[in-house]
Amino acid sequence: MKQKKKREKTDYHVYILSWQQWIQYLAESVALCSGINYLFYKSPVVFLFMIPVPIWYIRQRRRQQITLRKRRLQNQFKDALNAIQVGISSGYSLENTVHEARKDLEKLYGKEAEMTEEFAYMESQMKHSVPLEQLLYDLGIRSGAEDILNFSEILIQSKKMGGNMRIVLQNCMTSIEERLEVKKEIQTILSSRKMEQKIMSVIPLGIIFYMQFTSPGFLDVLYGNGMGVCIMTVCLVLYFAAFLWGVRLTEIEI
Repeated sequence: MKQKKKREKTDYHVYILSWQQWIQYLAESVALCSGINYLFYKSPVVFLFMIPVPIWYIRQRRRQQITLRKRRLQNQFKDALNAIQVGISSGYSLENTVHEARKDLEKLYGKEAEMTEEFAYMESQMKHSVPLEQLLYDLGIRSGAEDILNFSEILIQSKKMGGNMRIVLQNCMTSIEERLEVKKEIQTILSSRKMEQKIMSVIPLGIIFYMQFTSPGFLDVLYGNGMGVCIMTVCLVLYFAAFLWGVRLTEIEI
């Protein structure tokens, strides 16, 4: 069954949640709804109107998993190229290096890693005379990874023009390493900004909780009546809009 799984195509723009993830994210979304209800409404009736929140939350978590999987694939691709380059330097043909590269990727990331499974799929397809450059191009399309797509196009042109594969790989590796270094620097800068954004997002909720805990009854005028519900709903909408804005500002495509 595992071998069959490896030979299946993966669409990296789609992510299917496991049942464990469904349970985890559903529990997290229920906890989120409970927290919102406690801080802003304190009403079991309002809790029933929060059904869209778990749907939105699970969708966001799925998007997060898609982004993380693409990022892992791109990071693993650099090591895959390195393994291919070593194989070519040792005298293997480009097609034969895929097998050696897959074994190296298994040692680094395990059999279930994204690039390991992709190389296992490439091995099975090359047995049916499918060109490696075509498989890499297909992977670039399915993953949306610019580095993989560019490498496949360079490989196609190099084979057509009869270029030196070792030099092509060396130049490609240098270019990808420079790009990854820039991405790492940008991610380091963004990580601190994301942490600041998370802290700033928690502060308003912390203030409401602190006032409820230290001064019971001070905010009772905002609960259990129509005017209070309207005021707290406006505050919640403004808070949610500010939260999404902050996330958008720190989500920069690299």
